[in-house]
Parts: sequence; C-alpha cells; structure tokens
Amino acid sequence: MKVILETNRLYLREFMSADGFHFFHLNNDPDVIKYTGNDAFESLEDANNFIKNYADYKKNGFGRWAVCLRSTNEFLGWCGLKYEVENDEIDIGFRFYKKHWGNGYATEAAKACIQYGFNNLKISEIVGRAYKANIASIQVLKKCDLKLEKEFLYDNKPAYLYTIKK
Repeated sequence: MKVILETNRLYLREFMSADGFHFFHLNNDPDVIKYTGNDAFESLEDANNFIKNYADYKKNGFGRWAVCLRSTNEFLGWCGLKYEVENDEIDIGFRFYKKHWGNGYATEAAKACIQYGFNNLKISEIVGRAYKANIASIQVLKKCDLKLEKEFLYDNKPAYLYTIKK
C-alpha cells in the first residue's frame, strides 16, 4: 500500500486491485454519478479492469487516490489530481460513497491534494469543473479557495470552471 498523504482524519493512497469493488459500487449509485458524466460499470470485472489498467501514476506521477479513514481504514471514496490532455490542465476531482456525504471528507481530501500538487509536484495551477446543478461539489471547490473562472458547456450541460494558482 502506497500512502501519498495524510490529513487529520484521512489518508490517501494509490489504488489497489481490491478497490475495483468500491469503484463498481460507487458508479452504480445513480446519486453518486449524477453529475459526473460517467456511466455505471457493467460488471465488477469491468471495474477491476479499470483499476488494473489505471496508468496515471506511472504516466503523470500522480492521479486519483483512494481516500480512507485513518481510524478504521475504511474506503470512503476517491480524490486527487488528473492531467487533462485535451485542455493541458490539472483537474481536482472527488467521489465519495453517499453515506459519507456531508462530513467534510471531500473538502479535507481536496485541500490536501491541492497543497500536495503545489508543494510536492510543483504544479502552478489546478482547475475544478462542476455542473451548475452540482451545488455540493461547487461548495467544496469554493472551500478549497478555487475561484470562478468561467461558465461553459461541459458534456453539453451548463457548468462552471474554477481555478486556483499557487
């Protein structure tokens, strides 16, 4: 297990093969993926293959990471940075099991990822995208001090682009 960073309540680690189970269940909750533009995995095998073929760590030196509760090691969701080739941008993203919404985990994890990006990876700017209807994610981005850059269409839906510079 490769732990990337820790906060007061959480640790973030690279994905492990067993995480396919969690990806399958996260993406099969319609409320969890409502504002993501992603589809549910067709099978647990598809989710396991996604994890097995996840190449961002080797390709970019960073990626999305599993978010776990320090006190119990429970998998809560994921958070991290992603290099978006199309726009040549680094994006902050997060997804958590619904039962963990409203506990501040997304904000805590995202703040830690942003600081890790600036301090350890020497990234100079990080963006966050959210559909206008995704009020909870917009609140997380604001709490992480990202500023509204522009309104745009994301997957043909009204969205906001937020940014933060080192």
